[in-house]
Amino acid sequence: MPSETILDLRVGPVTLDVPRSIGYFGGVALAVGVGLIDPPLAAFIAAVPLWKTLNHRALPLAARTAGAILEGASRPIGGDAEGTVRLDDQQEADDRAIAISLEAAYGDQLRGHRKSDPCR
Repeated sequence: MPSETILDLRVGPVTLDVPRSIGYFGGVALAVGVGLIDPPLAAFIAAVPLWKTLNHRALPLAARTAGAILEGASRPIGGDAEGTVRLDDQQEADDRAIAISLEAAYGDQLRGHRKSDPCR
């Protein structure tokens, strides 16, 4: 799911939302630094974006199952929020490209019919 971001960093199939990542991981580090949370809880919270990537449909069923379990465990701390680290869905991108090309071909076809329409 594409989102409007200020700066995305792409490394292969991984997209990193830089400002949100800085805010997310910086907030976790700040909470540990001022003593609001203990380091083990901070590690759990910091790992949530990585667990969310385990639900990617290109991964094996065992990894997706583990990802779903870990994401469920992270719901109380905001694990259902938009991810700061995402795996790109190549199949979704391919499907979108095919749909766009079919729409363009249909549009060209309609334009051709309108030009040859004797009523116009």
